[in-house]
Amino acid sequence: MSALLWALVALPLGAGVLLLVVGRRADRSAPGVALAVAAAALGLAVATAFRHPSAQAPFLDGLPMRLAVDGLSGLLAVTVTGVTLVVLLFSAAEFGTGEARARFFGLMLLFAGSMLLTVTAATLPVLLMGWEVMGTSSWALIGYWWRDPERTRAADTAFLTTRTADLGLYLAAGAALASGGRDASLSLDGLARAEEPWLSFITAGVVVAALGKSAQLPFSFWLSKAMRGPGPVSALLHSATMVVAGAYLLLRTGPLLDASGWGDDAVAWTGAATAVLLGFVAVAQTDLKQLLAASSCAQIGFMVLAAGAGATTGGTLQLIAHAAAKSLLFLAAGAWLTALGTQQLPALLGAARHDRTVGTAFTVAALSLAGLPPLSLWAAKDVLLAGASERSPWLYAAGLAAAVLSAVYSAKALWFVWRPAVARPDARRIPAGAVWSLVLPAFACVALVTLAFPPVRDSVSRVLAASGQPAPHVWEFVLSAGLALVAGAAAWGWGERPLPLAARAKSGFADWLGLERAAHVLLVAPTMRLAHAAAAFDDRVLDRAVDGSASATLRLARWTNDVVERAVDGTVGAVAAGTRALGRWARRPQTGQLHQYLAQAVAAFTVLAVVLVLVR
Repeated sequence: MSALLWALVALPLGAGVLLLVVGRRADRSAPGVALAVAAAALGLAVATAFRHPSAQAPFLDGLPMRLAVDGLSGLLAVTVTGVTLVVLLFSAAEFGTGEARARFFGLMLLFAGSMLLTVTAATLPVLLMGWEVMGTSSWALIGYWWRDPERTRAADTAFLTTRTADLGLYLAAGAALASGGRDASLSLDGLARAEEPWLSFITAGVVVAALGKSAQLPFSFWLSKAMRGPGPVSALLHSATMVVAGAYLLLRTGPLLDASGWGDDAVAWTGAATAVLLGFVAVAQTDLKQLLAASSCAQIGFMVLAAGAGATTGGTLQLIAHAAAKSLLFLAAGAWLTALGTQQLPALLGAARHDRTVGTAFTVAALSLAGLPPLSLWAAKDVLLAGASERSPWLYAAGLAAAVLSAVYSAKALWFVWRPAVARPDARRIPAGAVWSLVLPAFACVALVTLAFPPVRDSVSRVLAASGQPAPHVWEFVLSAGLALVAGAAAWGWGERPLPLAARAKSGFADWLGLERAAHVLLVAPTMRLAHAAAAFDDRVLDRAVDGSASATLRLARWTNDVVERAVDGTVGAVAAGTRALGRWARRPQTGQLHQYLAQAVAAFTVLAVVLVLVR
């Protein structure tokens, strides 16, 4: 069974890398290859979800590479591969033949494979590998149209923001190693067994990394920039993969949050605050993709709230239902952008009438997002809010407020796309293959509601090994549905009139709470000032010191050349002259006449005899 798990991860990763290496030569065959790989990965995900395999391979000394599938990772693997297949079906029909298809589909498969590696990782090192590849491939996908500077800047913003938060995982891994027991402490299931103060460091690192990847406060603004990517990229990244990876990690490490004593409350309230505040941000948007992006932050806030409140079943159901609804909404928005050339809500009047199938599918997903029965997100929210109510009534109230806002921004989007509008003679026709690929997630928005009710909900809890999960009462279902209906009707009746808020509040919500500007003020600007100060220090101190030392060296060299070298040359010349003089004196006795040599020998022996006599 380990071969099954290795194949689940390796198939999309290998196919994605192959398409990227081959490049434009594979543009024609790339959609077919990607669809075949995605379908095979879905089959493998279903098989692993039933069999719960595990796999292990040598990696580092004492730290093997371990993968495992349990109830939570099995459900998420099926969700990831299912959404990937739907998005690739849409892309194969809608993505232009003149585009670099091999690069696009290769990156999509690489991204999906890295998400599957993240989901099935059983240890922190493996999780980090999947986490890093996922972040890098998301940067390449958001900046797919790299010739547009705005898109590349948006990709850079998303990448740098999430990378900053990702440092938390390195902090967690370092603290886990420092806590001792290498293999046990780096296992995701063993993180909660660390001792203080390492336990708090591990918790803080995991929480920061998860909140950053899932675009929760204060990191939410990067998701706004990520909307510059192609529509299918938004549908995949922001429905069931990258932005839910953080929520999945928090659901996975629930025991760690509980053991820390503070992590669960911090996570729950951060999720609640994000769900409410980003709900207001979504209401204030006039761009459809920006509205959907803000709503993604808000909806994932429910999952984060569930992770902090210990409502694992409700959080998982919310994740699955959100994946179906949000992938459909992003795909429809991308189709309208291609067909009508705009994503501004006032310019999308009547967009749902342009193609009734797309409009109907979008409506099903929007009503699910609004929390209206009998659609999936309505019931899923109540299951997780039941867990929140046991933790704190204020958490439950915040969750209900966020649910009301969900109905408001969903009704706002529907009001614009269904209003009558003038004819659009220049509108492009949406390809039939792209249209019919939206039917599958629309059907899922309806069918998944069964997961939130007994006996299926009890089976899901058993699969997740989440015993003792609180169940919502009938009045809770009725209350949330009634509030959503009233709020949606009020938003529909309000139409496009401006929000009854102060100008500063409206501009703040429309500008995503000024989070990006705050990040620039608090982080980017100080970093740039520090960089400028370092550059000035380099120019004014280091460069001058180097120039000064060079000048001093040149002066020393000149003095050496003028004084020392002259003295050395004179000494060498004098030694040479003396040697030559001695040579001349030594040559004089060398006459070649034997009688002179005899006389010289007699003289030498006479001198030697005198010396010997005197010495004695």
